[in-house]
Amino acid sequence: MQVPKNAVLLRAFIGEADRHDGGPLYERIVMKARELHLAGATVLRGGMGFGHSNRVHTSKILRLSQDLPLVVEIVDSEDAINAFLPVLDGMMPGGLITLEKVQVLQYGPGAIREPTRLT
Repeated sequence: MQVPKNAVLLRAFIGEADRHDGGPLYERIVMKARELHLAGATVLRGGMGFGHSNRVHTSKILRLSQDLPLVVEIVDSEDAINAFLPVLDGMMPGGLITLEKVQVLQYGPGAIREPTRLT
């Protein structure tokens, strides 16, 4: 699979306790992205955060949270991400979705080329 040099990064900010179709939402998002042949997805777990509810979720020992913040990141072409957005919208009851343009330097095995040095 080729990812264009100029791609889009989708970020979905959700909670660890969020569910979809009887399973964790983050797993459902990643598996749906894989099923639709998107270039890749990563789930990042946050130690602390808050959202629209203004309730702080933290992993501190004295205040164990069952709903830590998660970020699901997906990078692919703009067309592929735009096609995925309605699917994601149907899966997420809430949360935050952001998009930003990114430049892909490497995808898959191989060495990253050395940048041109300015003298």
